[in-house]
Amino acid sequence: MLAFLGLGSVDELFAAIPGALRLAGGLDLPEGLPEPDVHARMEELAGANRACGRDLVCFAGGGAYDHEVPAVTRALASRSEFVTSYTPYQPEVAQGVLQAVFEYQTLVARLSGVAVSNASLYDGAAALVEAVNLATAASGRQDVWLSAGVHPSWRDVLATFSRGTGHRLRDVPLVHGATDWGSLAEDRAPGAVVVAYPNYLGCLEDLAAVRAICDRTGALLVVAFDPVCAGILRAPGDWGADIVVGEGQVLGMPLGFGGPYLGLFSCTLEHVRRLPGRLVGETADAEGRRAYVTTLRAREQDIRREKATSNVCTNQTLMAVTAAVQLGWLGTGGLAEVALRSARGAHYCRSQLLSLGGVEALCDAPVVREFALRLPIEAATVVERLADDGFLAGIALRAEYAPDGDGLLVAVTERRTRAEIDAFVAALDKAVR
Repeated sequence: MLAFLGLGSVDELFAAIPGALRLAGGLDLPEGLPEPDVHARMEELAGANRACGRDLVCFAGGGAYDHEVPAVTRALASRSEFVTSYTPYQPEVAQGVLQAVFEYQTLVARLSGVAVSNASLYDGAAALVEAVNLATAASGRQDVWLSAGVHPSWRDVLATFSRGTGHRLRDVPLVHGATDWGSLAEDRAPGAVVVAYPNYLGCLEDLAAVRAICDRTGALLVVAFDPVCAGILRAPGDWGADIVVGEGQVLGMPLGFGGPYLGLFSCTLEHVRRLPGRLVGETADAEGRRAYVTTLRAREQDIRREKATSNVCTNQTLMAVTAAVQLGWLGTGGLAEVALRSARGAHYCRSQLLSLGGVEALCDAPVVREFALRLPIEAATVVERLADDGFLAGIALRAEYAPDGDGLLVAVTERRTRAEIDAFVAALDKAVR
């Protein structure tokens, strides 16, 4: 390559880079190791982890949950036909993957209650960013009313992106676990109103009231929903949501530090031309047979960059296929059973914990499968103490939710047995005493 360019060295290739921007002294890297030694070192590091299920009984949630992943989901989603195929650019050789993604889109659209779903995004936070981008572009207004009940990490990501996009975010506080929309002075009409259902503290919001705000101001309603709780709750689309986003980890993906996760994104048909990422459609081939293609791709930057509504040009195909397998395996009744078992376990666990001395409910709003407590000591200390007893106790809440550091967010899934819940309650009682 250097000879073809007429250069004598790699240094000449990078000569245009100012010296002040170059790394001085080279990279401080250790000597290489043989592959078996590297593997042994990685196993040593991995052995330092305390894994849920093996070492810890998980009562943590906050966006990532310890749900059962059936053998059928693991077996089908790990087939080489799915694992090795990434982007179905050529429909003539990718009909299987395209159909699987099409089925995923159909299932997510039914869950969310709106007409169309894309082929997925990276995670829930990315989906929220794209939802706000769509809503502000469609409404022509940059103000965004953002409930504090939306996952704090998602709000952090949105705030980062908004520094570049110019969105004006107005955080709306929680009062007794629900968003206090009346606290806002309506000096400027918002382009988007964002609410979580259930919210970060596990509480149910009044979506009808939020829809009324959107109708009065002309804003688009963005709902961040829990796809498992959707098994027993009315779909966000039934409440009038324009855009529905969510985290798909609960649909067949095990817990992982950093993922991979899955961003769910759906919207009404009115906004399909602004839909971010990929969209798989059903058509007919030259011989009249049913076929699948990526469609409406003019909105993506890889086709018409100067007119793009989003710079997302990819999706989480393997995770989307996994979610489709999981939803297809559960069916409507199975998903409802998972949600109901989780809710029953959560309400039993909550009642038992509230019977302990010094433990109180952080908020009184109705909950589904996650709830927040106020402890007599710092929540972070309780989390550390319960880890010694074999429990991942929950999440110590940020100061915005519990200024004294005593707030603990607890989640229960269908995997938790009554014996595990009782043991967890006893361990927490010991920890706070």
